[in-house]
Amino acid sequence: QVQLVESGGGLVQAGGSLRVSCAASGSIFSINAMGWYRQAPGKQREMVATITSGGSTNYADSVKGRFTISRDNAKNTVYLQMNSLKPEDTAVYYCNAKIGSSPLYSAMNYWGKGTLVTVSS
Repeated sequence: QVQLVESGGGLVQAGGSLRVSCAASGSIFSINAMGWYRQAPGKQREMVATITSGGSTNYADSVKGRFTISRDNAKNTVYLQMNSLKPEDTAVYYCNAKIGSSPLYSAMNYWGKGTLVTVSS
């Protein structure tokens, strides 16, 4: 019954900025790590950025210095601020989170359905 819903995708010109959001809802006891992944047509899905419950972040080399991941625990939401966008950033961006619905049950990994980000030249 847990759902992840992404929003904020769209069309932007190279050099522009965009912020995508992902809100978790449903039966949530805790949210551990959260992250953003992306997949371009014909390519493998790749990690873009992750953030742990303690706030530790990790970025793909291709986006380091341009993207910033953050989370709002009160809103069960994770964000990805994307600056200096390049055409090669064009992809469907997926939200990922490890969520526990009970302290007695193992946390499970969830995926959103994705939001499309298109960067034009």
